[in-house]
Amino acid sequence: MTETAKAGLYIHIPFCLKKCGYCSFYSVASNQAIPEFLNAIIREMSFYRNLFYSFDTIYLGGGTPSLLTIGQINAILDAAVKAFHVEPSAEITVEANPGDLSDDYLKALKAAGVNRLNIGIQSFDDRILNFLGRRHTAREARAAFDAVRTAGFSNVGLDLIYGVSGQTVALWRRDLRLAIGLAPEHLSCYSLSLERATPLYRRYQRSGLHLPSEKQALDFFLATSRTLTDSGYLHYEVSNYARLETFRSRHNMKYWRHISYLGLGPAAHSFHLGRRWWNKADLDGYLRNLRDDQTPQEAEETLSPGQLALETLFLSLRTQEGIDLEAFRKRYGYDLLIEKKDAVNRLIASGKLKLDAGHLRPTIAGMAIADSLALI
Repeated sequence: MTETAKAGLYIHIPFCLKKCGYCSFYSVASNQAIPEFLNAIIREMSFYRNLFYSFDTIYLGGGTPSLLTIGQINAILDAAVKAFHVEPSAEITVEANPGDLSDDYLKALKAAGVNRLNIGIQSFDDRILNFLGRRHTAREARAAFDAVRTAGFSNVGLDLIYGVSGQTVALWRRDLRLAIGLAPEHLSCYSLSLERATPLYRRYQRSGLHLPSEKQALDFFLATSRTLTDSGYLHYEVSNYARLETFRSRHNMKYWRHISYLGLGPAAHSFHLGRRWWNKADLDGYLRNLRDDQTPQEAEETLSPGQLALETLFLSLRTQEGIDLEAFRKRYGYDLLIEKKDAVNRLIASGKLKLDAGHLRPTIAGMAIADSLALI
């Protein structure tokens, strides 16, 4: 990566009508502070005017960005274009809840320049949606997708969750088949995980419920990959699938490729030229800092070459693309095929890695244990 590499801009919208029981992302169950938040975001942009060469992705995540009015979304996007050099062909994504997507809202979103939607459907089973604490039904999810297509969006991603209590692999395959029937350009399929601070974690503890065992989790993962790849989707990252290579999330690829990104808003993270920093996960504190013309940054770290190399291994081996061995050697002075010969050969022999066109790539079996592959 060079100083002129095109960066990604992430804007965290920390507002929800209510918190989902499993969600550990920072948000508040209120929208009263949105007007002041908009002013704060625009002020925060001014701190970084000259740090990044240009941006070719903008991602509004949350929280629930679709709670914002079109005027508020326009204000954010207009401010970004004024503060930074945003490429005309930029991928502009908004995360959305199905219950927020009226016909008029979608048409206005498209007119605002949003060209990619990521819809948090999670399931097409009302029992599971209720268990997770979602505020939409399966019928509303399908209706929202139809409305998205009617509005003219041709790059749409769906989020789905598996491994929920009472869900079998057969029921999960039904969700996948229903998703495939809609033909979205992108699917993100995540295994349910529970942080201690979440209400659903406490519910699992009280009720004696359990997340899937290691074998069950593997069964869910393999069923996901087989079902979607058999239907023509590219399994390009552990949890992510695209109908064509051009529909891979350009923004998220920056994270996996160690390309610069700027995060604005409470709890947002940034990375640039080996330095990482993050904002405080506190809306009140964030607003107070920006009101006083101070950075809301909580902390930062500068990664050593060894730390960068390890992170590159960890992130790259989560993707189908894998590690470009020559690029890795030139950047870090480290030849994996020599320095880690025994470990690499062992993982290749066990079917976890493969050598292909100068890349060390994970197999499907390797993706299933991707978090441990970086320890080679």
